[in-house]
Amino acid sequence: MDVGELLNYRPDRGAKRLRGEDGGTAGGDDNSRAGKQQKGVGAREAARYRDMGGGIEGGVEMKEMEEPTGDKKMILEKLMDQDEEEPEAEPVDESSVKKMILTFEKRSYKNQELRIKFPDNPEKFMESELDLNDIIQEMHVIATMPDLYHLLVELNAVHSLLGLLTVVDLLQELTDIDTLHESEEGAEVLIDALLEGQVVALLVQNMERLDEQVKEEADGIYNTLAIIENMAEFRPGLCTEAAQQGLMQWLLKRIKAKMPFDANKLYCSEILAILLQNNDTTRELLGEMDGIDVLLQQLSVFKRHNPNTAEEQEMMENLFDALCSCLMLSSNRDRFLKGEGLQLMNLMLREKKMSRTSALKVLDHAMIGPEGADNCHKFVDVLGLRTIFPLFMKTPKKMKKTGSSEKEHEGQ
Repeated sequence: MDVGELLNYRPDRGAKRLRGEDGGTAGGDDNSRAGKQQKGVGAREAARYRDMGGGIEGGVEMKEMEEPTGDKKMILEKLMDQDEEEPEAEPVDESSVKKMILTFEKRSYKNQELRIKFPDNPEKFMESELDLNDIIQEMHVIATMPDLYHLLVELNAVHSLLGLLTVVDLLQELTDIDTLHESEEGAEVLIDALLEGQVVALLVQNMERLDEQVKEEADGIYNTLAIIENMAEFRPGLCTEAAQQGLMQWLLKRIKAKMPFDANKLYCSEILAILLQNNDTTRELLGEMDGIDVLLQQLSVFKRHNPNTAEEQEMMENLFDALCSCLMLSSNRDRFLKGEGLQLMNLMLREKKMSRTSALKVLDHAMIGPEGADNCHKFVDVLGLRTIFPLFMKTPKKMKKTGSSEKEHEGQ
């Protein structure tokens, strides 16, 4: 064959052969077929090829496209073997939950026994630690069945759970507010048992040990606060007991800590505002702990500077709400007066920052009623009227009854 024939040579593009006829051709067909499948050749295109080709050729091509390649056969076989090896999940019912709780109790007891026996040799109880962690992870399924919560109480598992520091995630799932409302009866039993075991005091002690510089421990504090919020939402009456068990003191300490703003500080401000809602006992407790001064110190940051983020703004509003709640108690108004809260609010009004509207609300709570007479006199002494009167200088537009902006209430 000369050069001209080589240049003019074209391969035969006839009908494809069946697999058994030629091993090399069959392998080539396999490769081309795999390429087509990677490009998304589906059943619709296969039908199209069959209609266009017709006869034996179309049938052969369709047959080849439907047959999986060797690699795909191996993958399918492995998947089928895995399915056969994996046992079917055991249905979660009362007997399986009992078995799970009893296993947890045994492993917990064994772990405690080894820890006491070998306190300076962690290798001796490491295996029991891992076994205990495995059963705790399995117990998360109980959070999906609140009607079986009574088993945790009846088998004394709540007391054992509270004795461990690694069950914060489990307790958070068990006390999830949506889950609690699915079974009021089971939720009541669980909450009663937790309160009887002084769960808040134990959680506070746990949080005091944690180092928020470590991400996992910071997440543990966040989850702990979520447990407290869930229980407080389900049973608002426990706020007094929670505050008295050290939670109020820990929240104030965390809020005034010199740390960068983060999600935990925001959550602390939210929990603090919840504790003070409609509760004179917690308001008095905060006043006795110099909480008014802590709130004023934290709010003073926003005297001349706006919050940097929406989350920081939310924290600022939470602190203002907490301060307003405290000022509904007459004894806290005296503390507010001595802490120069009126001067701070007056400066906020003059600076015209985002804190301005909330500062007005605080002044309203501080000076209303006969108990606010002393604050009224002091506000006049610090020339507060000079700040207040410009807000009345410009009347809002007649047609705009609601939603008027701040600029429409002040002189230009």
